Amino acid sequence: MTEKQNRVGQKRTLTQNRALHLMFGHLAAALNASGFDMKRTLKADVDIPWNADTVKEYLWRPIQKAQLQKDSTADLTTKEIDEVLDTLIRHLGNVTGVQVNFPSIDTMLHEKQVREHERG
Repeated sequence: MTEKQNRVGQKRTLTQNRALHLMFGHLAAALNASGFDMKRTLKADVDIPWNADTVKEYLWRPIQKAQLQKDSTADLTTKEIDEVLDTLIRHLGNVTGVQVNFPSIDTMLHEKQVREHERG
């Protein structure tokens, strides 16, 4: 059994969880930069910018529930994260043209260094 085959049924790791939430933030920034805001609850003409939490609740979670019948990202396996991500990115790419990649360890390390540098 290969390492990848062995990991298919495993719960996501803390590193994968951080990457998933980092991707939510990247997607929010990309949607906002492309002019795709949230028009929700208040009025159709109120521009509501995306953030990582709204990406998770209004974009990721509905796909996750429909596709996997799971409520929490904590219950996802590594394979399931890939499945939801593929669906979400394909849909948003078709509808908005916005695409982001799932963060790699390199992008996570870079962002950590930037945050540490900003703190002084």
